[in-house]
Amino acid sequence: MTVKLYENYVQILREELIPAMGCTEPIAIAYAAARAREILGAVPDHVRLDVSGNIIKNVKSVVVPNTGGQRGIAAAAAAGIVAGQADKELQVLSEVSEAQKAELAAYLARTPIEVFCAQTPHVLDIAVTLRAGAEEAFVRIAGHHTNILEEKKNGAVIKTGCVSEESLTDRTCLSVEKIVAFAHETDLEAVRPLLEEQIRCNMAIAEEGLAGNWGANIGSTLLSASDDTPTRMRAYAAAASDARMSGCELPVVVCSGSGNQGITASVPVIVYARDKGFSHEQLLRALCVSNLITIHLKTGIGRLSAYCGVVSAGCGAAAGIAFLKCGDLDTVAHTIVNTLATDSGIVCDGAKPSCAAKIASAVDAGLLGLRMYLCGNQFYGGDGLVKKGVENTIRIIGRLASVGMKETDKEIISLMMEE
Repeated sequence: MTVKLYENYVQILREELIPAMGCTEPIAIAYAAARAREILGAVPDHVRLDVSGNIIKNVKSVVVPNTGGQRGIAAAAAAGIVAGQADKELQVLSEVSEAQKAELAAYLARTPIEVFCAQTPHVLDIAVTLRAGAEEAFVRIAGHHTNILEEKKNGAVIKTGCVSEESLTDRTCLSVEKIVAFAHETDLEAVRPLLEEQIRCNMAIAEEGLAGNWGANIGSTLLSASDDTPTRMRAYAAAASDARMSGCELPVVVCSGSGNQGITASVPVIVYARDKGFSHEQLLRALCVSNLITIHLKTGIGRLSAYCGVVSAGCGAAAGIAFLKCGDLDTVAHTIVNTLATDSGIVCDGAKPSCAAKIASAVDAGLLGLRMYLCGNQFYGGDGLVKKGVENTIRIIGRLASVGMKETDKEIISLMMEE
């Protein structure tokens, strides 16, 4: 790898592997609302939110942490206004006092909070308008979860930005071949703090998911049937989502803007490495593969879509495990193709407890994809959407998700809004 390419890969990991408390879509709303409250300089008496359909989809059913079990867009915005610390970005609600939780309930009861579905070309788009008397503040986030596009006070522009992901390192430099080379060659000290925080945070919430009564308890249900390594890989990943989707107040290190994807890309790899006695260094290198493959797959799909993101992350996890077992490009590449051929097409119907079950399914598909290749079996170009070459298959799946499933996304949102 060239020095520039190597530095880009390290920077991509730094940009993507960041801690977040709670599902990233409601947290992005809370972040925008907290920043608008700072600009306003007062507690608003009226709140308006104009958000994209995918934000509605991903906030509707998930519990917002540190709100006493509140769900939805209004709760996320109110939490940001009453208790948010905008400087903490995706951990904006990480420090909420009991007094603030009580005030949140009172604020929701007395304050009109209007929510509108914005007509916008951006799948991730959040505009917050706060008013206190004659004063008004406006903050808009678009493109990715912490990308503030515009800030205004009383109509005067304070800040403008770029709606695309131009502020981030160009992801088109990613390829399966180069990701495997990077994992072999990287100086682990450059990425160690990121990966060790991912291990610490994501395993902690997985343990909590198994110990407590969270969501539909997918993780503990899986473990009640078996305690072998493949089941543990699925169970721990699902349990982390059980807890996260139901408001657990523990942080997760996200990947591609999603905590569930961060969990899925990391927890199965960690469980496998520990169960099978791989060294800590080997685990860190495998996590480079799993995270970067997830990001590579998601680059063509986009941050939010009708295509369930944990499919990509389950594929990333399988690639990381293939790297641990064999270390060669062919095994990693064929595992990716086999996995994509198996479970591409799982739809995203928002953040909610059943995400944990989809994670278990995605991890299972990844393990099947790897086992197929190790047993001398594979899917070939021309089998459905499979194309000759892993990069061509990744490209086609990205097109399916970002272009082909646009109308599916609209219909999913419409169906979810029906009473």
